[in-house]
Amino acid sequence: MRVLLAIVIGALYAAGFYMMMRRGIVKIGLGLALLSNAANLLIFVAAGPSRAAAPIIPMGQTVPSAPVADPLPQALILTAIVISLGVLAFALVLIHRVHSICGTVDCDLLLLEDR
Repeated sequence: MRVLLAIVIGALYAAGFYMMMRRGIVKIGLGLALLSNAANLLIFVAAGPSRAAAPIIPMGQTVPSAPVADPLPQALILTAIVISLGVLAFALVLIHRVHSICGTVDCDLLLLEDR
């Protein structure tokens, strides 16, 4: 299972970097989304997926009775998902604004218009 996840993470990173090296700004935004998902999946795999119980302490006890899952990777991934969605929304707004002003999303044409 870990080998399959490693292959998926590698493919997501490769596709994300490939998309970010394209000329179109929309493809750069899609590459950014792929990279953020690959990073989230990498954090999940690095933490070691487990089927342990949720870290909830019953009333009247001070420690959980059974082995529990580590909540830190889940909190990190949830935070990363929220931040990546915000960054992606901001990037989409910027792409829309560039397209409405310049009429193109091609990076080479944008450089020519800048000169």
